[in-house]
Amino acid sequence: MLKIGDKMPDFEVQDQDSKMVSSRELLGKKTIIYFYPKDNTSGCTAEACNLRDNYQAMVARGYNVIGVSKDSVKSHKNFTDKYDLPFTLLADTSTEMIKSFGAWGEKSMYGRKYMGIMRTTFIFDENGILTEIIEKVDTKNHAAQILKR
Repeated sequence: MLKIGDKMPDFEVQDQDSKMVSSRELLGKKTIIYFYPKDNTSGCTAEACNLRDNYQAMVARGYNVIGVSKDSVKSHKNFTDKYDLPFTLLADTSTEMIKSFGAWGEKSMYGRKYMGIMRTTFIFDENGILTEIIEKVDTKNHAAQILKR
């Protein structure tokens, strides 16, 4: 997992509109990158909608908001359209970006262990330096967790 003070890993991944987005493009603006397990699931939908509802407050503080999961471009497009999400969703179907941030790990559900996305949020400054990590994400109040910093 990345540590405070680390530089944003290099990546180039497609967004919900099939446009390539790279880490280099994000320099110059504070960036929130949040990793979530799956489009259209209850917790992930609550988190995305909470960020949507507080999006203007984050933009007012100079933040760029980006969500990342291993869902497809098409799934992200449908998710964005269905919930009117104003921010970018990246489709890391290879999990390369997810792993480079350290957001991939062992999870457990009903006693079964498996590898998956660890719901984690990384906040970078304008120079691409990591300033905050939120590992215990409150999906219904995630924007408040970010904005209180």
